[in-house]
Amino acid sequence: LQHLLNISFQSINFLCVHNLMERAAHEYTQYNLHNIHMEHEWAMNLASHPNLLQEITAVLGPNVILLDSRFICKYSSSDVPQKEDIVPYVAWHQDIKSWGFEGGSVASVWLAFDDVDTENGVLQVIPGSHKQGVLEHRIAKIPGNMLPSNLEIPKHLVNVEDAVECPLKAGQVSVHDGLTLHANEPNMSDDRKCGFVICYIPTTAYPVKDAECPRTFPASVLVDGTDKFQNFQNNAPKFFKKTF
Repeated sequence: LQHLLNISFQSINFLCVHNLMERAAHEYTQYNLHNIHMEHEWAMNLASHPNLLQEITAVLGPNVILLDSRFICKYSSSDVPQKEDIVPYVAWHQDIKSWGFEGGSVASVWLAFDDVDTENGVLQVIPGSHKQGVLEHRIAKIPGNMLPSNLEIPKHLVNVEDAVECPLKAGQVSVHDGLTLHANEPNMSDDRKCGFVICYIPTTAYPVKDAECPRTFPASVLVDGTDKFQNFQNNAPKFFKKTF
């Protein structure tokens, strides 16, 4: 599962995120703006936008939980001070390895705030790799991996020659299955690459314990349909306006 969607967010004020990022250091905003949909209404409005949920429910079904969100900003390598020659990148991995749940698929969204192309570290995916199940992950060999777990899939399990790029314009999104192998190269351009990463799951999913990747879910929100299973707490912030 991997496709590009043209979605208009013209009615939503994007200035908030730019102001927020201008107040924070580059090193912090690279990966630490986590679950701000719980604090900022504009972020929740993005994550629950009807145009986006229409695509997510088409994949996961009518009952959907927003599990997690994060802004990822990859600045030009020349703009961010690095230790020695370490350059931020994202290693080959599967999202579902880090989430700690079973009983359903996961739809991972990248909502582009900046144009994304080869030069600034476009998303690369292996088409059809979601059919292989969960693959072996290990601690990354190369410093600079932006994943909090610092995990990677060993090279011999990744057919890099089959990888395809997912270029985006600002305001477009890519959606991939949680089992899809994907990665990002360093940003070698002079421009920032920022995106809002959102994880959605069906209400049939349930958390499992994983000693390698312990997880809690303080930001899970029912964003569409109903939840008869109640496997995840609905932590909807007071400002969230339910439209379903």
